[in-house]
Amino acid sequence: MSSKRVNVLVYSGNGATVESVRHCLWSLRRLLGPNYAVIPVSGDAVLREPWTASCALFVMPGGADLGYCRTLNGEGNRRISQYVKQGGSYLGLCAGGYYACARCEFEEGKKGMEVCGDRELAFFPGIGRGLAFPGFVYHSEAGTRAAELRVNKAALLTAGGAVPDLFWSYYNGGGAFVNASQYSSKGIEILASYTEKLSIDSGEDAAAIVYCKVGEGAAILTGPHPEFAAVNLNKTDGGPDYPKVVDALAADDKQRVDFMKACLAKLGLQVSQEDQAVPSLSRLHLSSVVPSEISELVSSWAEIIVTENGEELIKGENDTFHLEKPSAWSMANVAKAVSSIAQNILPDAAITSPTTANENAEKPTADKESSADRILDYDKAVKRLIAHETSMPDSKETPYFNHHAFFANLNHYNDKARDTEGVFGRYILYGEVVTSTNTMLEKNPTWLSHIPSGLTATATTQVAGRGRGSNIWVSPPGSLMFSTVMRHPLSLSSIAPVVFVQYLAALAIVAGIHGYDRGYATLPVKLKWPNDIYALDPSKDPKDKAYVKIGGILVNSSYSGGDYTLVAGVGLNVTNAAPTTSLNALATKAGLPPFTLERLLASILVNFESLYKRFCRTGFGRDFEEQYYRSWLHSDQIVTLEAQGGVRARIKGITRDWGLLVAEELGWEDRRTGKVWELQSDSNSFDFFKGLVKRKI
Repeated sequence: MSSKRVNVLVYSGNGATVESVRHCLWSLRRLLGPNYAVIPVSGDAVLREPWTASCALFVMPGGADLGYCRTLNGEGNRRISQYVKQGGSYLGLCAGGYYACARCEFEEGKKGMEVCGDRELAFFPGIGRGLAFPGFVYHSEAGTRAAELRVNKAALLTAGGAVPDLFWSYYNGGGAFVNASQYSSKGIEILASYTEKLSIDSGEDAAAIVYCKVGEGAAILTGPHPEFAAVNLNKTDGGPDYPKVVDALAADDKQRVDFMKACLAKLGLQVSQEDQAVPSLSRLHLSSVVPSEISELVSSWAEIIVTENGEELIKGENDTFHLEKPSAWSMANVAKAVSSIAQNILPDAAITSPTTANENAEKPTADKESSADRILDYDKAVKRLIAHETSMPDSKETPYFNHHAFFANLNHYNDKARDTEGVFGRYILYGEVVTSTNTMLEKNPTWLSHIPSGLTATATTQVAGRGRGSNIWVSPPGSLMFSTVMRHPLSLSSIAPVVFVQYLAALAIVAGIHGYDRGYATLPVKLKWPNDIYALDPSKDPKDKAYVKIGGILVNSSYSGGDYTLVAGVGLNVTNAAPTTSLNALATKAGLPPFTLERLLASILVNFESLYKRFCRTGFGRDFEEQYYRSWLHSDQIVTLEAQGGVRARIKGITRDWGLLVAEELGWEDRRTGKVWELQSDSNSFDFFKGLVKRKI
């Protein structure tokens, strides 16, 4: 078996500041997408969830390291340290740099500011001492400056790519790594040094950024903030000299980016050759196999549509949707409409000031017209929705999704299928760039209650895709991402429990792939309990049985009016190779034509509806059970049950009543003890590659 680390986790718990986390997410997503999922992680998740196996980089951002100590001292730091020593990577930025030294000395002797003490991680075996430059004030830009750094090119050129000699970096409250060169025998390298005179004794060096070899892994620790980009700084946030700081950083932005790339490459990450620009949200297109039905659907929303300044809006609990007419589609009209909404309804709604002391305040942003590629608050951005009431969207409006091809294939598969009424996929909500198809539906329950069963939201790119627990699914172009609305009657709970819908979705994906066309039934696609899709890695020898994850499923449910309302979300690698492999790689190896997203979506939806209708009649009976076992990875797999005291057990299947994972306990020489464990999917996580069923909290 093989597993690839694809998560970059940015700590966002106690001690981390909102602005530092935002800058980390923004910069790292640009530099590492689409090969990694860059996501925030809470302190509780660090302490309790099984994050280490899939983590490529753990990032400790700026903030206050005493908050980190309160949350992570003990078990949290033990996990982080063990992860790095066993081959992981750590990036500590400013406070995250202090935190990973053997000792932190911050403003020693200064009343009300002093923070001094030993630290548990000790990746740098010496002292992290600050302030490197005076003037720091908590929750303020008062001590901010552009700090000039001299780069140790010899330590970074081995990673490949351009490396600058000098560059200016954002600085606010960071320190230096005392006598760093004296620890060279312990695997410490200075990557960058301050060029200016420091206000502290830093020993022989003015080490601003250091690399630390830690067991099989490594850490890079910084005093300044090389992840802060000038485009995300507001010139009005500081004093009279602050605009000059921003301008100096802007002038050196390419050098800053090159330095960051070199650092990430030195930590072993695959850096994007081109910056991944933060995409702007696109229009949403609502269409149907019968366009006239869109008029009826929009009419049914009358009670939730409000009119402001002549514009029709749906104000959901999480998102605001602006209803546009297809006939009004022109750049002039769009600009006018968006300007009207932005100014009169949500001023500066899409742009937040990342450095403000008041994290909830909205401020005007300097030089807004110079670049839209900056930190965005996507939830506050108004989503533009076009209802196509007379015809399907044409290819000029949706160049990355062919609606005519989708609906033609939907009709084709429905004609061949049994047990379908053409409900799933009858209505399509498509956006080229969206936040998350699941979030748009599930987090706006008032709107969701007016959406018909079977409506499916899909997208070319997601900027905030969601997964199980704290996970997200990497959602670059080439992935098939969709969420389908379902209504499941409470009256069916005894024969068809709602928990099985995630298994039906998994079966529909496999059936949709295998039934795509003649020859595709042999593609090696499997299921991992409870909700992941795996494929045999086409780059490896089939004898190695090296499976890699290519998809995931997330089903959210709510209850109202006698029915469960479900949003079943799916993310599946189809044409994109990153972060692991894709269905098209499997098809190419098998000598088959590549998949198209429109046809595959139609195939999966028709299979999903057919399976669901049969499930409502029969429950998860023996036929379903046998179909599920033919596709899953776990038959007779021997595992360790973490929550049950580490006992060994053999996987036997799932229960047909509530979908629990069944494991027989094993004793001496792996003989059955007679004890059987039944495990809930919501409480356990299956680490297939380690043969471990972990506690999921």
